[in-house]
Amino acid sequence: MSSKACVSLQLPPTFLVPRLFLSAAGKRGIKSLFKPRQTRFNKGNGLPQLGTSTEAALKRKAYTTPLRTGALGIKKGMSAMYDIETGKRHACTIVQMDRVEVVAHKRKEKHGYYAVQVGLGWKHPSNVTRPMLGHFAEQGVSPKRHLVEFKVRDEKGLLGIGEQIGPKWFQEGQFVDARANSRGMGFAGGMKRHGFRGQPASHGVSLTHRSMGSAGQSQGGGSRVLPGKKMAGRMGGQQVTMQNVKIMKVDDEKGIIVLNGCIPGPDGCLVKLSDAIKKPWPEISLMASDAQTVAEPLRATV
Repeated sequence: MSSKACVSLQLPPTFLVPRLFLSAAGKRGIKSLFKPRQTRFNKGNGLPQLGTSTEAALKRKAYTTPLRTGALGIKKGMSAMYDIETGKRHACTIVQMDRVEVVAHKRKEKHGYYAVQVGLGWKHPSNVTRPMLGHFAEQGVSPKRHLVEFKVRDEKGLLGIGEQIGPKWFQEGQFVDARANSRGMGFAGGMKRHGFRGQPASHGVSLTHRSMGSAGQSQGGGSRVLPGKKMAGRMGGQQVTMQNVKIMKVDDEKGIIVLNGCIPGPDGCLVKLSDAIKKPWPEISLMASDAQTVAEPLRATV
């Protein structure tokens, strides 16, 4: 009688078996009913990797960088205009442009980006520091009271130094972004600054109706006030951007621009106007139509 030896093979644990011998079983899931939306951001497979150079950073920001420079103005106040077609009354803001000129350029080869330095108004040379007098004298323009820099996408958006930017730089019906420093309100409490509801008016509350309340936990939160906690403090006095403001009227003779609605800042503040980045770029020439070279001599002695 021949006896055959029966050998039982025992497989090793799963985590010791190579992945080649394991069966690729599909996972169960829920199929989405909605197709994924197309996005312009760098997501998905097969897309180029993001670079860390300055050139790559400018290329990423080119989509939202304006094609041309902005302009400066002084907020004069608010008024109202009536629509001829509908007869409705619209509140509007009047912005005056006073001797807005191109003072200097920022180029990619030297500064790493393209920008236009724009000046507004006039300042007596005796009230200007000598470094700034030298800057104005080198460019051949008169001293300006305000200087602001506007980034542009490429070299095509650089206006000539000394060219004036008037209200015709914008057109009626165009949308712009208005930036200005908001009205300073001083030290304000939590209810006014952040819109807190406050404590109950009665029933157990004594002399703390408008107080902030607790500022944080004790042992559970580390016995400290967490960063970013909304508390009482100085309110206002910061730059605020009002996007998609419609231009209702442009008066080149009087040098004013009428904007629809309100914009931040008190009367007499500096307003920065630029093409709205959330609207299609306006079909306007990149060069100023009424550009004039300023030949006003400097009366300061350096």
